[in-house]
Amino acid sequence: MDISIALGGGGSRGFAHVGVLRCLEQEGYKIRATAGTSAGGIIAALYAAGYTPDEMEASFNELDQSKLFGRTSRDGPGLLGLSGAEKVLVNYFGDRKFDDLKIPCAVVAVNIQTGQEVILNHGRVVDAVMATIAVPGIFPPKEYNDTQLVDGAVLNPVPVSVARLLAPTLPVIAVVLDAGNSSNGFPNIPLPVTVPTPIVKSITRTRVAQSFGVFLKSVDIGSRKLAEMRLLEDDPDLIICPDVGGIGILDKVNVSKIVRLGEKAAEEALPNLRRALAWPNRLRRKVFHKRP
Repeated sequence: MDISIALGGGGSRGFAHVGVLRCLEQEGYKIRATAGTSAGGIIAALYAAGYTPDEMEASFNELDQSKLFGRTSRDGPGLLGLSGAEKVLVNYFGDRKFDDLKIPCAVVAVNIQTGQEVILNHGRVVDAVMATIAVPGIFPPKEYNDTQLVDGAVLNPVPVSVARLLAPTLPVIAVVLDAGNSSNGFPNIPLPVTVPTPIVKSITRTRVAQSFGVFLKSVDIGSRKLAEMRLLEDDPDLIICPDVGGIGILDKVNVSKIVRLGEKAAEEALPNLRRALAWPNRLRRKVFHKRP
């Protein structure tokens, strides 16, 4: 069965997407188009470029997560930078363009000057992914064709509508990384590894750190509520929700553990997926626009 997939944002929770993709592949589903926002944009682009879930997991396990968020003198406004993340993305994609990908793919960003959603599916993949992960206030906006772009989750946390544009005749599976009740306490600020441990501990207990934690939770809450509204409106054929509660968007995590959470969620969703994609139910949706 051919399907398209919409992968939502969620920072460190995004590794769960890899497990979902692996499960769907093992069950014989053919993913013919990918759309993603933020962390989901990274996975969507990697999969469209031909990286397998196994290759992604192995590569992510080798990443030094503490080196992803360094700043450079060129960076715009943002508490953290993405210089390390950009180096990793260049290593994955090089100068590859969307036209070079194996299946249709798009990532979502927002033009911070006009407030409009921007669908990125042309030009360099690295530039588009850097835009979709630029969480406003945390990371600098991405300069892109004389515009400033930020994380697509501002307007479209789970881009079902974009997946449907890429493959109008295919059912859309949405993967939602809803953290539910995230952990309380001080946030895990990903400071450079060169900062001594005592200083790190001191910084993470300041009012600045507490304010940062409140901001991150606020972003999470807003994104979750917006995702609920967009999913009602865009109506995917199935929603898969990995149990990623308690994982902050910038937490340093065990990659394989998060991947397993995605795999488990997809496995549990398989009966509903088969039911949703059975031809009588697909016909009912097409004719009457109603869920089975």
